[in-house]
Amino acid sequence: MEMKANISPYLELMKVVLTDYYPEAKLEYYPLEHLRQTWKIKILNTAGNLLKTRNFALCKTKVVLPESRANGYDWPANAYTMIGVNRLSNIEFCIKDILVNNIAGDLVEAGIWRGGSVIFMKAVLNEMSVSDRKIWAADSFEGLPKPDNNYIADKKNKLYLENILSVSIEEVKNNFKRFGLLDSGIIFLKGLFKVTLPTAPIDKIALLRLDCDMYESTINVLDNLYQKVQPGGYIIVDDYNSLKECKLAVDDFRNALNIDEPLKEIDKEAVYWQRKL
Repeated sequence: MEMKANISPYLELMKVVLTDYYPEAKLEYYPLEHLRQTWKIKILNTAGNLLKTRNFALCKTKVVLPESRANGYDWPANAYTMIGVNRLSNIEFCIKDILVNNIAGDLVEAGIWRGGSVIFMKAVLNEMSVSDRKIWAADSFEGLPKPDNNYIADKKNKLYLENILSVSIEEVKNNFKRFGLLDSGIIFLKGLFKVTLPTAPIDKIALLRLDCDMYESTINVLDNLYQKVQPGGYIIVDDYNSLKECKLAVDDFRNALNIDEPLKEIDKEAVYWQRKL
């Protein structure tokens, strides 16, 4: 397939919109229900509920720097994805390379949050007039699970307490609809990865993206899906250099299978590699 050499204004705009990127520092406002429900926040909720009856709201403010949003280093209040502009560009690069080299298989993301990166995958396929590849979106759609005692690396992981990480499948589908990108080519796998992935009817994978945050989740995805990634396909790990439990799971898996394809950094946190042709 011959690829367009020019930059797509549509995809560049999608990156800005999906990440809520702004070229200058700005304030963002976080509703109390997005925050971890500590005793202090619970007290504020009482006042917040009263204010809502008067059309006011209590929020937490945070200054967002352009470089943080470009690289996915913060948790956005309103954006459709938290991975940042540069990691979306990495997705675009991988998909276009897959298409140029006719690498067979579908696109998969495990851990999709509000759906922004998967929405972008669909936008790239549409821009390239590709309609014969499915996109699989796997998530609990209920936030992260509590650590399993069988996985010592996850013992101190507290992300299950973060309300902002819990996004329903209905909200994600509505986000797709806002961009006119929800169709039968998007397949949602709802549930914990250890439950949904072993029986998921995925044949071949060209792009596998992991945003799993925990050792257990990361290793479950790799155990069940890595062998389906075709030679020349890509594996992207969003949290490799930001969450030690994620890094350990990837390193353990690669060492166990003697995977020696080099890891390439996308930014200070995310990495990817390409399966040997």
